[in-house]
Amino acid sequence: MKRNVLIIGAGGVAQVVAHKCAQNNAVLGDIHIASRTLAKCHAIIDSVHAKGSMQTKGVLQAHALDALDVEATKFLIRATHSQIVINVGSPFVNMSVLQACIETGAAYMDTAIHEDPLKVCEAPPWYANYEWKRREACKAAGVTAILGIGFDPGVVNAYARYAIDHHFDQVDSIDIIDINAGSHGRYFATNFDPETNFREFTSTVWSWENNAWKANQMFEHRKDWDMPVTGVGTTYLTGHDELHSMSQHLGVPNIRFWMGFGEHYINVFNVLKNLGLLSEQPVRTARGQEIVPLEVVKAVLPDPASLAPDYTGKTCIGDLVKGTKDGQPAEVLIYNVCDHEASYQEVGSQAISYTAGVPPVAAALLIAEGVWDVGGMVNVEELDPAPLIAQMNRMGLVTRIRHAAGDDVLEPICPVAAPLGDDRQGELKYG
Repeated sequence: MKRNVLIIGAGGVAQVVAHKCAQNNAVLGDIHIASRTLAKCHAIIDSVHAKGSMQTKGVLQAHALDALDVEATKFLIRATHSQIVINVGSPFVNMSVLQACIETGAAYMDTAIHEDPLKVCEAPPWYANYEWKRREACKAAGVTAILGIGFDPGVVNAYARYAIDHHFDQVDSIDIIDINAGSHGRYFATNFDPETNFREFTSTVWSWENNAWKANQMFEHRKDWDMPVTGVGTTYLTGHDELHSMSQHLGVPNIRFWMGFGEHYINVFNVLKNLGLLSEQPVRTARGQEIVPLEVVKAVLPDPASLAPDYTGKTCIGDLVKGTKDGQPAEVLIYNVCDHEASYQEVGSQAISYTAGVPPVAAALLIAEGVWDVGGMVNVEELDPAPLIAQMNRMGLVTRIRHAAGDDVLEPICPVAAPLGDDRQGELKYG
């Protein structure tokens, strides 16, 4: 059984991760939070104590760390006796943190794909450019590395795997739909790190069509979806991390990602892009200073964590899966609805951070219990999704399924050790 968690990063998602680890520290053990900005770590710790999130008395400590420094990260992992590392820092540090875990034997998780600061939208599949090159090293070291275990990527991968395994004989298409029907009341802001957010949308949009990569332009393809609770929302075909592993692992010919955008967001985005302010490449000012335009935009926009107190409304994220069952056309929507205000009341973060922060802690519990401690590198769709869905249901991120017979909570009951506060054990049963 693995114990003691090191959280790398101190943004809105890290705050959720810290609260959820604290709520389960009887299983997970000591909790350590590390970031370049120590004050942010202390603020998260203050929030955990203010909300009374600690399940039992235990260690909750802050540390200053430059996660690009592999040796410093290795030292901190060993000094804190951390056996599980949850990396929710910048995607630029993924490979450094992963290497530190390989060399120390700690289990590794992240919520987004690795990026090179000077490159945007590399050739697909993206995971092959960095992460998958470390597969053999993870296997040789016996290190569990679970890639992209946020919501999207992460939970949506598990939803796809679940649908394929239990509702279809053949799957023809998976449409991942991400709708945020909430409002933060600001003129313009991004729901997570602006630099990461904009980098997703400034280059080629890759989709998986007819078993091949198709290049599209951002905002080229629009579609309205009628989703549970949030209603009809306008989305655009967008490139996203999970397509680059699901396309390789699931054998489904068509996999697309759709994200909701309002007209105001699109207008501001296009102005910034057309002015060159979303470029990741350095420029020199008239005073001779070298700056990266995208970093300047990030500096003047609101910190996504600051949006939480005023956020209202809900999110709906899910997989619409189509195919055949028993020779007949079949369709299911597996999804989650999350409330911004409820998320803030519980952990002090908005729903976007909540949906990204709960899954890695659910996975950490599964690693601690040995269920997902696989001793190698995997993407989420390569694992049994039932324990993850059951664990998240208990932790406040409830999965529902809309199918021909109705719309119900999806409650897989798994033959594994029951998590604290949950006495449901028995045969594997799927909703």
